[in-house]
Amino acid sequence: MSDLIDRYLKEHAVNLAPRSFSDRTSLLRKLVEPEWGARKVSEITPEDVDRLLAKIAKGRPRPRKHPRKVNPRRPAMKGPFKPTPVRANRVGEILRKMFNLSIRWQMRPDNPVVGFSRYPEIPRDRFLSADDIKRLAGVLAEHPNRRCANVIRLILLTGARRGEAMNARWEQFDLENGIWTKPAATTKQRRLHRAPLSRAAVELLRTIRPSVPADCPWVFPGEIKGNPLREMQTFWEGVRAKAKLGDARIHDLRNTFASLLVSGGMTLPMVGWLLGHTQAQTTLRYAHLYDDPLRAGLDEAGEALRPKLKLVQVDAGSERAA
Repeated sequence: MSDLIDRYLKEHAVNLAPRSFSDRTSLLRKLVEPEWGARKVSEITPEDVDRLLAKIAKGRPRPRKHPRKVNPRRPAMKGPFKPTPVRANRVGEILRKMFNLSIRWQMRPDNPVVGFSRYPEIPRDRFLSADDIKRLAGVLAEHPNRRCANVIRLILLTGARRGEAMNARWEQFDLENGIWTKPAATTKQRRLHRAPLSRAAVELLRTIRPSVPADCPWVFPGEIKGNPLREMQTFWEGVRAKAKLGDARIHDLRNTFASLLVSGGMTLPMVGWLLGHTQAQTTLRYAHLYDDPLRAGLDEAGEALRPKLKLVQVDAGSERAA
């Protein structure tokens, strides 16, 4: 199995986006290889798959983020276990593809992962309210780390993924015409994505440009010369706390961008195109945001169709509305 994992990563996963390759490598090395690494590929059964995915779904303790600061008298691992059913499903999908390749590579004749039992997933969609956005904007305006603050602004103004924003290069932007052309190598869908920019996004980029050295290709240069910005999580956690955003993630800014577009009346296909979705199903998660404008339209139609009340004569001494 260790050989199969190595070959899968070197010949298949390496062609995926860097983030996807990193995620697959981590899941296979940390969750699958310790369990199956020494076993033969042909020995793995559907029952083995079910047991492994059940163990992953149960969760596991994790190392602390800052082990050097941990009190030596306290355990080095966190607990209790937090269930991770989504992770189990992702591992199942990776294993299914990996064993399909094992058939092509003549390592076994069948795929033990076909039809694996998926765990229920509850989408975690968080949208910032108008008050949330106002508080966030206030914190960003006063924050001394202008570079990270501008990354957050660009994501909120464009709906870009974090990696797309952090790895943005000046050559990708046509500020005269307000266009951001994202190369296929930098997008999750591995396709060229040409997205229009709002006036606010163009103004932000024009403001950033003078602060970046003329010979630097990155919109957000990193600490190491020649590299883009690499770390944003620590910054975001601090900003999130000050802005009182609860457990909001950076990715929720992308959801918020989409929610503003949908609430403003933009169609789902247009929203999907702006976000770079390749499947309509991905954009349908925002369909419920049409409820308010749809309800408003229904109310207007109802008012137009409602019979107008008029006074009718009932008897000689009284009237009633009908």
